[in-house]
Amino acid sequence: MDRFKRGARKNQESFSDYTLLFIVLFLLAFGLVMLYSTSAYDANLTYNDSTYLFRKQIFSTLAGLVVLFIVSHLPYHLWERFAVIGYGVSVALVLLIIPFGIEANGAKRWLRVFGISLQPAEVAKLAMILFLAYLICKMGRNIRTMKGFLVVLGAAAPISGLIYVITRNLSSAIIIMGIAVVMLFVACPDYKRFIILGLIGIAGVAGIVFLIVKMSESGSVGSFRGERILAWLDPEAYASGKGFQTLQALYAIGSGGILGKGLGQSMQKLGFLPEAQNDMIFSIICEELGLFGAIAVLMMFILLIWRCMIIANNAPDL
Repeated sequence: MDRFKRGARKNQESFSDYTLLFIVLFLLAFGLVMLYSTSAYDANLTYNDSTYLFRKQIFSTLAGLVVLFIVSHLPYHLWERFAVIGYGVSVALVLLIIPFGIEANGAKRWLRVFGISLQPAEVAKLAMILFLAYLICKMGRNIRTMKGFLVVLGAAAPISGLIYVITRNLSSAIIIMGIAVVMLFVACPDYKRFIILGLIGIAGVAGIVFLIVKMSESGSVGSFRGERILAWLDPEAYASGKGFQTLQALYAIGSGGILGKGLGQSMQKLGFLPEAQNDMIFSIICEELGLFGAIAVLMMFILLIWRCMIIANNAPDL
């Protein structure tokens, strides 16, 4: 009987979700293919090597797979030891941007460590997940109280504020607060509380957007963000400025149709769509693989989230 229990425990500890692994590997492989398809033209012009960006991504992918293999064989409770340290390190990295930050594309958001560009905001997102998981577990049932609710939000607020003030990276600041809200909801799904919080958040965002737009129209501080919001709402009115990239992305999506032009056959990636291999790669997927290809990619991400939810629901700590 004891032998049976030990065997069952061993099988449980060594269990791997092969569905999740397949989805991750598929998305990695698909991403590499699309990156090469999208970046080859620009890389050839800029670096005289069509595979330059592709090879860099291959290196990052292999490094990521090594980390995945190592982390997957470690007990996840091990990371509890690094939760507080990780939070402190992420705050320190954000502060280091002030004296040592590297500016790129008009934004000072990076640090160079051993020849590698590092964005502290991305480190902070991972550190926030670890720290909030640690904090929520430590609080136990107290997380259901208003005090516990505010403590978790308060833990995320300082680093979110630092990222916005120092790097002007509003999207990362919002994502970090969003991480806190989602983790709170998973730990304590009090619908009434989150509906109220959501309404307050929507009202706050609407007010901020309104102020930014008005400041932009008057030519005062905040005009850059105001122009971006206005260009998002009406890209045709800013076709030669802030709306240019959005319009070119829409052209790519629209020209792909149902079945797409075929892998490697995009026209918009040939210098028409800025940063096609970065922020706008999904529009190239739509152009080359069409509506079916775009839906297939979205479905893979939905399956990824679904498998992660199943794993989380079966975790003994939740």
